[in-house]
Amino acid sequence: MKVAIIGGGVTGLAAAYHLVNKGYEVALHEAGSQLGGQVRTIKIGGSDVEIFYHHLFRSDVVITDLIAKLGLESDLQWLPSVGAIHSEGKIYPFVGPIDLLRFTKVSLIARVRLGLAAMWLRYYSGWRKYEGVRASTWIKKTVGEAAYSAVWRPLLKSKFGSRFQDVSMTWFWGKVHLRFASRDGIFAKEKLGYLTGSFRRYIDLMSENIHNQGGTLITSSKVKSVLTDNEQVTGFKYTIDGEEYEESCDVILATTPSHIFKEIVPESVNNSKYGELLDSIEYQWASVLFLVLDRPLTDIYWLTMTDDDMPFVAVVEQTNLIDSSVYGGNHIVYFSNYADPDDAMMRLGVDDIFDVYEPYIKRINPDFDRAWVREKHFFTDRAGQPVVDYLYHERLVPHQTPLKGLYLANNTQIYPEDRGQNYSIRMGFRVADLIAINGTE
Repeated sequence: MKVAIIGGGVTGLAAAYHLVNKGYEVALHEAGSQLGGQVRTIKIGGSDVEIFYHHLFRSDVVITDLIAKLGLESDLQWLPSVGAIHSEGKIYPFVGPIDLLRFTKVSLIARVRLGLAAMWLRYYSGWRKYEGVRASTWIKKTVGEAAYSAVWRPLLKSKFGSRFQDVSMTWFWGKVHLRFASRDGIFAKEKLGYLTGSFRRYIDLMSENIHNQGGTLITSSKVKSVLTDNEQVTGFKYTIDGEEYEESCDVILATTPSHIFKEIVPESVNNSKYGELLDSIEYQWASVLFLVLDRPLTDIYWLTMTDDDMPFVAVVEQTNLIDSSVYGGNHIVYFSNYADPDDAMMRLGVDDIFDVYEPYIKRINPDFDRAWVREKHFFTDRAGQPVVDYLYHERLVPHQTPLKGLYLANNTQIYPEDRGQNYSIRMGFRVADLIAINGTE
């Protein structure tokens, strides 16, 4: 059975890796020039670093097992991280429980309730109880209106825009549960995982393994349409450098965002109940302004922004996790943002984005000067964050489509967990097993 995989992000690569090692003939087509999706890298100071920030939690056992299997276990570092909240010009460290008690933005009672709620979500695993529940409703009831307004409301609104009040409590449970799982105990500091030399190393080793097992990896190849006969996959058309080609196959696994998937499949899929499910899920843009500085901006790895007018939701300073000497003495800072589909900001150039962000960067560090900037980049992903609302579980899109031999695996189908390398890889493995079981059915 010949399997074609559309998309060379970590899900597509994981599925290809799993299938070729089971003896299947696999050809993977990636529209971009580099494999890895959001784990793509650029060179800074001679070293690779991801275009979107990445780290692992202790609970990310699928990717850590894969890294070990690829022979990189000794290069996976577990490093203490420093987190903080920025509010009204002040930075509040959030490394341990004592820091929560110092968060004077809210009353002592509200701080205690915030801590107890976090502990509950850390240890509670019955997430199905939260299906059909709005996170905003649960948070306000549990920690109070003041704590909700000071901490969680700004974050939900920054990430989900106009839909923030409808976000699922299941999604919120996952974020808190997994984050606190990277602590060895209630009073221990958080430790995050990072692969020496960047996560590109395991991407390259997976790719090498796929090639060595007889698989084919083709970049700069844009799939234009899925070909069928009698509601059965027969192949696909694709272009490379403007030249069109046609290839036959028995099974197609698409790992593209849903809107791209809908462009390449037959109308019979789009006009079905399956197509309605695809249309029912909305996306937010994900973006980062990526700055390379000649000095640190802060001494914090993850700084959460809570002011309503902030144009970014988090500041992630890579070189407060990995020493700047790795990047030739450069300091790397990501300014992360999410935006509604029609937000014009996502179509601006890097210089315009920097002009918008600069006054807010100075709120974080008043001494900041654009003369500190050695490089700047702006990276976006149109389908970066699915809007996981409180009825999301009723609209989950199955991996197996109505068309025989056609499967879909993208970030709308990671549930109850949120996006991330670990769960994308897990999904790739799972859909590969589904293909092995059901094949062309």
